[in-house]
Amino acid sequence: MNIYNENKAISSSIASASQKHKSMFPFYLLLFYLFLEYGRPQHLLPFLTYLHLPALSLIMLTFIGIFYGRFQWKDKQTILLLFFLGLMVIHGPIAVNNYWTLKIFIVMVINFIAYLSISSFIDNQENYKKLVGVWLAIHIFLSIIGIKNSGAGIGGFLGDENDFCMTLNMIIPFSFFLAVYASGKERVYNILLTCLFIFVVFLSRSRGGFVGLCVMFLYCWLRTKRKILVAFLVGIIVVFAVLIAPSTYWDRIQTIHTEGSTTGTGSERVFEWKIGWHMFLDNPIMGVGQGNFPWEFKKYEFLVTGDDEPFLGRSVAGRVAHSLYFTLFPELGLIGAIIFFAIVYYSFKDLKIIRKICIQHEKNKNDNKMEKYFYYLTIALEGSMISYLASGIFISILYYPNFYILIGLIISLKKIVILNYNSPGQ
Repeated sequence: MNIYNENKAISSSIASASQKHKSMFPFYLLLFYLFLEYGRPQHLLPFLTYLHLPALSLIMLTFIGIFYGRFQWKDKQTILLLFFLGLMVIHGPIAVNNYWTLKIFIVMVINFIAYLSISSFIDNQENYKKLVGVWLAIHIFLSIIGIKNSGAGIGGFLGDENDFCMTLNMIIPFSFFLAVYASGKERVYNILLTCLFIFVVFLSRSRGGFVGLCVMFLYCWLRTKRKILVAFLVGIIVVFAVLIAPSTYWDRIQTIHTEGSTTGTGSERVFEWKIGWHMFLDNPIMGVGQGNFPWEFKKYEFLVTGDDEPFLGRSVAGRVAHSLYFTLFPELGLIGAIIFFAIVYYSFKDLKIIRKICIQHEKNKNDNKMEKYFYYLTIALEGSMISYLASGIFISILYYPNFYILIGLIISLKKIVILNYNSPGQ
């Protein structure tokens, strides 16, 4: 089936929606919210905390989206996320710790509104390009903070070095593939940005982040058509990495495979994952509830080992799972896992649709620079997703905004591409 005919109805509905409320205010409000959520200036200027700017901007986005009909509810990922939230509502009264189910549910509602705002308000290529520029600028700001803090983030979900590293890993594909797409000074600029982000990743000394970085670059190289250019740019970055990385960084990375079964944080994580697996097997359908892994851990720690202090003479109950997947399965069960991986599947499918449209226009000899820009953005978004999924093996990031903002960016780009290139004759 021709990709343009397949998406004719989608294009029509997007065009109709884009005619409503042409005000740029929601767009700039969204950019402001993303800066507040990621840049977190309230941590640098404490008086801003009393203004509650993130909450106010989110309330305004919600008001605009609902009362002015700007939110679009028909995307598969949107429907799946609503089911995700519904599952969390069910857990509210039945989980062991109701406070944490409520707290995580509120966090996920915030993530959902941010996702819905991106997928609904960014409806033309000019604004999308501005959004990417602001997105990069926010991460430049974060990198400066990371250098100042010797690899640590600015606070909140970006305070821990591993979480901060994962966030930078997710932006690296954007600067890297903009370097592949661009030429001249713009290419040099994006190469320097990539080197900056990688330098801060090294400062974090995160082993999980290193794994995510390697997997992301391998995937991007396999995906791109310009393998020689990409390999050359990766080579430049690798040389840079070897020159600037402290020896202590490589010593720490080597501990990924040298830590034994009874020493190091790696062995502790493996122990936590074993307990998490038993927790899932005992609650396979719905799990124990969002945020309840630490609260259920002690019970399963004793049931599995028969010891109140089973790990090197102490209990490790009360800690998170240190893994996206060993958070997802024990806390939300098979229902939650199916929903999550369905969202991932449909997002990759959307990226495939974008690539097909760009490739078909290239075959039709449509020399449109924006098509190439969109094509490399799809690879950047794929690389960002792969980095998230790979880094998540070692980090508890299921409820962080990174994934949901990324999904919003994917859906928004798909709508823009279909709207602009919905027929081969264009």
